[in-house]
Amino acid sequence: MLKEGPAKKVIIYVGQEHQYHGQSVYSAILNFLFFHGISGANVVRGIAGFGADHHLHTTRIEVLTQDLPIKVEFIETAEKVEEVLPKLRELAGTGLIEIQDTRVIKPAEASKKEEQEHLPSLKRQGKAKLMRIYIGENDKWRGKPLHMALIESMRANDIAGATVYQGVLGYGANRRIHKDSALHLSHDRPVMLSVVETEEKLQTFFPVLDEMIQQGLIVLSDVDIIKYTHNFAVVERRKEARS
Repeated sequence: MLKEGPAKKVIIYVGQEHQYHGQSVYSAILNFLFFHGISGANVVRGIAGFGADHHLHTTRIEVLTQDLPIKVEFIETAEKVEEVLPKLRELAGTGLIEIQDTRVIKPAEASKKEEQEHLPSLKRQGKAKLMRIYIGENDKWRGKPLHMALIESMRANDIAGATVYQGVLGYGANRRIHKDSALHLSHDRPVMLSVVETEEKLQTFFPVLDEMIQQGLIVLSDVDIIKYTHNFAVVERRKEARS
């Protein structure tokens, strides 16, 4: 993360229509900077300008060209700039790269949400069951769409999490085709709910399923859980150390 002190400001000038492997150059540069840990970058579009080819680029309607000048700029440590510079030269192509000495007086601060996203991760592994429930989109339970009722019931019964998938084509025990088509009169598309939970928790929930599902299919599979969560214990120790 960028800190207070000496730094480098990098400015890259390219054209809006310049391409790199089928992608706009400025977009490719921004993606490269993002995935290589650059603290932050901005893209600014000019309204007029010309480059080494002396072609005038402007937003004026009477000028047919739309290849407007684009400026990508970011501030980073000298070491980080040296690390990414070779690839930036390749990405910029015929564009111009400028580097200036600068000084960071106050680095940007991450929001609380961003801080949470960057908390140290904790890896957890274990055994569990994957439950899949196959029903129809038109299935109801007490006047409510069954898949919505099931989700609400799972939440009320402390099931860890569930995802609803909508199919585009399928059939069930009645051999009737269910499909997603604007030309087809039936809109009873297939729906699947996917749940990963411990076997003990699912066993306690089965009586609820027996009551709610009149026609459908439930499948259980053994799965290995590999889960990454925030290591809140480490964060709390850091807070204690700061205080």
